[in-house]
Amino acid sequence: MPAARGETLLAAGAVGSPQLLQLSGIGPAGLLQRYGIPVVHELPGVGENLHDHLQIRMQYKVQDARTLNTVANRWLGKAAMAAEYFLFRTGPLTMPPSQMGAFARSDGAQPSANIEWHVQPLSLDKFGDPLHNFPAITPSVCNLRPSSRGWVRVKSPDPAAYPEIRLNYLSTEDDRQVAVAGMRFTRRIMAAKALAKYAPQEYRPGAAITNDNELARAAGELGTTIFHPVGTCKMGRDRMAVVGDELRVHGVERLRVIDASVFPRITSGNTNAPTYVIAEKGARAILKSLQSGPN
Repeated sequence: MPAARGETLLAAGAVGSPQLLQLSGIGPAGLLQRYGIPVVHELPGVGENLHDHLQIRMQYKVQDARTLNTVANRWLGKAAMAAEYFLFRTGPLTMPPSQMGAFARSDGAQPSANIEWHVQPLSLDKFGDPLHNFPAITPSVCNLRPSSRGWVRVKSPDPAAYPEIRLNYLSTEDDRQVAVAGMRFTRRIMAAKALAKYAPQEYRPGAAITNDNELARAAGELGTTIFHPVGTCKMGRDRMAVVGDELRVHGVERLRVIDASVFPRITSGNTNAPTYVIAEKGARAILKSLQSGPN
């Protein structure tokens, strides 16, 4: 196999980057040997430390409010949305996934905001399903500093085969406690006097779910990814670290990983901007390497 004349840069994300490393023989030796992949360099942390912001999507029916449920479930409403977009580039078809966000502490002992709250003017059972046929909103809450960890592991030497992706959401007691506190936080907001005119009625999980065990179970049923997976090629110097501070893969020459997989821990907020920071850091490291000559 020819060697790179300069450097090889891997930026396939928190799922793709560890998968490609493992398929190339860089990763946990036992895993690679299990699938007949020759071990080029053993790095036990490749694919481990996977974590994400779990979004717990509670839903509330509302009255005297125009939501996308009522608009998008009518052909006239769909036509109106399309016309507004094509004529003015405004309206529902230009909206981001959530229209409002806020940060808060799940309890007074937290030194800073550890939960993020955001609202969508629609509701559905799960992504891909049709919108409900009644007016409703989806206030969601997520734990910004989860302690649960999972992994990405190949299941075959075939590059076209999907890897095993195990996130292990809510697998720690701390994460379950924060999930319950976040759901109670949502209930406090929805019970606020300012929202009383909309008569919000909890649809999911339902007001009858009250104790901590029931709420933790409901969090697992309502929770979905918020598309912030990180950590599977983490930066550091410990045994499970995959890259160093210059984003070079430990023990492998002229190979860097430059994406969200290098986060040792997830950021306390959305991961898009921090990933740009990683990209800028990687670009500077590459330029520095070019200026100083070959390693």
